[in-house]
Amino acid sequence: MVSRKQRIPFCDLSKLDAKDQEMAERAKVNGQVLNLFKVLLNHPRLVRNWGRFGNYILQGSTLSAREREIAILRIGWRNQAQYEWEQHVLVGKRAGLSDAEIEQITKGPKAGWKRHEAALVQAADDLFENSVISDETWKILSENYNTQQMMDLVFSIGQYNLVSWVLNSFGVPLDDFLPGAQKK
Repeated sequence: MVSRKQRIPFCDLSKLDAKDQEMAERAKVNGQVLNLFKVLLNHPRLVRNWGRFGNYILQGSTLSAREREIAILRIGWRNQAQYEWEQHVLVGKRAGLSDAEIEQITKGPKAGWKRHEAALVQAADDLFENSVISDETWKILSENYNTQQMMDLVFSIGQYNLVSWVLNSFGVPLDDFLPGAQKK
């Protein structure tokens, strides 16, 4: 993963209005507002509107949590977004991914996956490389996914491609509880 310096400072959370203070409260893990939100709350209106979509992807999507996390981790890996990767390794483990499977994600679609899961990894690669899921990958995914799941997959990968760009461009530092933060 590529190290990036912080370009946008943390928001002074004490200066937020009550509505935005509530938003900050909802972005806490281990009693601390996630660094991503400390940066994004410099633009509360943006984060409030983006958050609706992000919450759908994480909590309302037609994809299983496990399959969603395979796709998210792969696009985060391809973008070399360390913050994205480390946060979603934890989410992926809660969704049932093993350490070996998380390592497989870094190796790509030919790393011993079952057919459908290999296609999930390939979908992220296709979108990263060509901005379109290939016909072959689409066909494999369509064997198990209905139209809504196909749509949710593309939107999920797109959402976390965007999140990777945000994290990398803004230089959001790792939260203290993430393993990479403890190595620095």
